[in-house]
Amino acid sequence: MTAWLMYLGAEAKRVGEGYDDNPSTHYSWDSRVPNASHVQTGDTIVLWDGETLLGLSVIEDIATGAGTKDLSSCPTCGKADIAERKRKTPNYRCWNSECKAEFDAPAVETVLVTTYRARYEAGWIDLRGHVSAPELRALCEEPRSQNALRRLRWDDFRTRVETGRNATPLDVADNTRKIIAGGHKTRTARVRNGQAAFRASLLEQFGEVCAFLGPMPAAALEAAHLYSYAENGKHHTHGGLLLRRDVHRLFDLGQIAIDPHTMTLDIAPSTRAYPDYDKLHGQPLTVPLTRAHQKWITEHWAMHRGAMSVVLGHGTGILTTSPHAAA
Repeated sequence: MTAWLMYLGAEAKRVGEGYDDNPSTHYSWDSRVPNASHVQTGDTIVLWDGETLLGLSVIEDIATGAGTKDLSSCPTCGKADIAERKRKTPNYRCWNSECKAEFDAPAVETVLVTTYRARYEAGWIDLRGHVSAPELRALCEEPRSQNALRRLRWDDFRTRVETGRNATPLDVADNTRKIIAGGHKTRTARVRNGQAAFRASLLEQFGEVCAFLGPMPAAALEAAHLYSYAENGKHHTHGGLLLRRDVHRLFDLGQIAIDPHTMTLDIAPSTRAYPDYDKLHGQPLTVPLTRAHQKWITEHWAMHRGAMSVVLGHGTGILTTSPHAAA
């Protein structure tokens, strides 16, 4: 498995064409970028903005295409190491130590390129601010590299994220990688386009109720899938719950799971260190679920707690009820 540190800044460091990137879903580059063709499906992508870590995921698929790119260079020496000035004139300067020319406009050449677009929404873990830029550079195989795509020392990086300041488990990345290796692909566009309708259907089904915490304003509730995006890629009628943002994230990370045997919340030991979450351990859900939810709950449990057999009972078809069920 290869891990890549990929630069995603608000502006290009050097003059050139930008890309339509979304940190939590997709990232684009072209064949003029060093290491462009070495990135593969199943690799881990770690994004930063030049100042701090943004997050990471596992690449589900890479779409390739053909396009053009405008390459800007110094009109004196022909090197591409130029930068636009914001306050001084002339507007541009060449950073080539043997040139250092100053000029009003660069020379521009349009070339054909292969385009790459990686999608990785399924396993995205937001880690904004968890690791500083100097630390990230030091964790690269070549710490002094200036490339936008750099090989990362994964084991060392993982140790830093899971044990350092703001420690966060990366099990979701492992599980996503296993699913992708099994041949599944995510159709993230379908998931993204249908998310609003999916949330609306959950609000109609459950009302303004967080399945873990109880009634709260609709604005505080997010639509959470009980199953993995990486294995499915579409919305299922009985495949979601409404959750407040913080418990939604913990559920996606597997720090909160639903025990399919008892239909109660299981809080991971590291998260139980926090009283607000510890008190949720062993609590029933605050909404009623039908047996149709059982499949997805069991799969989530197997992914984050290990495969376990579940013996289904027979009766009314309601798996759990609560004082808030009618809310």
